[in-house]
Amino acid sequence: MRKIKKRIFIYYNQTLMKNRLIILFFLPLLLGATSVQAQNNPDKNKQQQRYFDINKNIEIFNAVVREMDMFYVDSVDINKTVRTGIDEMLQTLDPYTEYYNDEDLKEFSTQITGEYAGVGAIVTFKEGRVAIIEPYGGKPAAKAGLKAGDIILSIDGEDMTKCDPVDGEVYGRTLSSYVSNKLKGQPGTTIEVKVERPGEKKPVTVKVVREKVSMSPISYYGMVNPTTGYINFNSFTDKSAMEVKNAFIDLKKQGATSLVFDVRLNGGGILEEAVQIVNMFVPKNKVVLFTKGKMKQTDRTYRTTLEPIDTEIPIAVLTNRGSASASEIVAGSLQDMDRAVLVGERTYGKGLVQVTREMPYGGGMKVTSSKYYIPSGRCVQAIDYSHRNSDGSVGRIPDSLTTVFYTEVGRPVRDGGGVTPDIELEEEKTPTITFYLENQYIVFDWVTYWATKHKSIDSPEDFTLSDADYDDFKTFVKSKDFQYDRISEKTMASLKEIMEFEGYMKYAGDEFKALETKLVPDLDRDLETFKEEITRQISKEIVKRYYYQEGVKRYELRNDRDLAKALDVLADKDLYKETLSAPKQLANSEQ
Repeated sequence: MRKIKKRIFIYYNQTLMKNRLIILFFLPLLLGATSVQAQNNPDKNKQQQRYFDINKNIEIFNAVVREMDMFYVDSVDINKTVRTGIDEMLQTLDPYTEYYNDEDLKEFSTQITGEYAGVGAIVTFKEGRVAIIEPYGGKPAAKAGLKAGDIILSIDGEDMTKCDPVDGEVYGRTLSSYVSNKLKGQPGTTIEVKVERPGEKKPVTVKVVREKVSMSPISYYGMVNPTTGYINFNSFTDKSAMEVKNAFIDLKKQGATSLVFDVRLNGGGILEEAVQIVNMFVPKNKVVLFTKGKMKQTDRTYRTTLEPIDTEIPIAVLTNRGSASASEIVAGSLQDMDRAVLVGERTYGKGLVQVTREMPYGGGMKVTSSKYYIPSGRCVQAIDYSHRNSDGSVGRIPDSLTTVFYTEVGRPVRDGGGVTPDIELEEEKTPTITFYLENQYIVFDWVTYWATKHKSIDSPEDFTLSDADYDDFKTFVKSKDFQYDRISEKTMASLKEIMEFEGYMKYAGDEFKALETKLVPDLDRDLETFKEEITRQISKEIVKRYYYQEGVKRYELRNDRDLAKALDVLADKDLYKETLSAPKQLANSEQ
């Protein structure tokens, strides 16, 4: 981690720290020495005024904290209060500018590297205790026999069930965070974890040897038909490009003559890794993106620097609303270079770049420093955080205010709203009930119970949930205090208020009551109406228990409409070529 921190913060140490010292300690002298010149130079005058405002407000903030601590009637948690003030201040900017204390920074470093030392499992606070909800395949927890659904009772003899019933806090931190930190430690050290396991009468004690856990950015790759390779890519950590390269080379050895690159639900990460991935498919010295910010140091052009692996293989990139940031760089750049056909939904629209700065006492700050522009010159940023409404909210940039840009061959593309696929598919609607079944751990708990009776299942490609199992699930749901809120019910309540206020209930009261009756929550009906969607939800959770995340992806690909469309495009050479060609009007005008 020390090497990572040094790499991230080296610019701050060499330049920003010096500037900060100059501003804070030599500003009075600077103001006195330059007052005459400033009167004749409006820009300098503005700069000096800004320095004055910064220092004035810092002094005010310091004074408020001191006076509050001294005179407020009750004791004040200074760390918590100041942190709240910092967080609230940064929230007025954008969601990506954040402050990290020394503990937060450890988690942030894990996100950058995809590595940490521990047991390799996700834990959560559930019903007053901490439960394992997912052990990672091939990692220490799974190898030692810990399972999803296990309730952690103790670690090395220390009770892990203590918590405040109101907010779940222990030792000043949430219980789940405390347990998570206890599971982490030096590689090679052994911990003894006692768990309560469904189906077992007595607690189970498991010895786990911690390891250096590396989370692969590739959840799954393989051949989806005899000639098409598939890579599902879920993050951009500092080894992502190398892993994608190795996967692609392996697929080519297996006979891949076309490729599906899946960046759906990929929230991004390290910018340079995105550039290297694009480099695999386009010639050397091509501009992938350039950045522009307030400071000159943030203006930079990123080009491909290596010889590519394959500039001819047909590529389809799958995108959706969860494809953001570095994912949009890969998808948008390949689109702008007419190198891949994009299939799916419009991407998230994050065209902002963050850099990390070192803060006092081991903390750090991630700050938005620039916007990025892909080869056509467009920026995909969809939300203008610099102009907020009176209530503090922000909105998406309307399509009518976006600008047309052009790919290398002249295909029109737009800025300001994410990356729109070449072949756009409608968003698949998810029933509200599935969200509540997951959020209240109904599916999780039933699968935990189901798994105690099944030592193994069919492969992800073949597994099917039986009707008898679904009937058992319905019985389980009814035995729980399952409450689910529905948007239609809320909307009807609002509509009723408006109709009564405006007097329309006199004329349409009977029709309204008839519709209201049909929209009353009916668990039996909804469990049958949305049986297909709920069955898929249950099946994915079951498959995860036996085949982990890779198995879930293999199961999902069985009925993946985006993948099916991408395979159709790749199989039709004329359609693929036509999609990536200049519009006919433009082509004719150039003749």
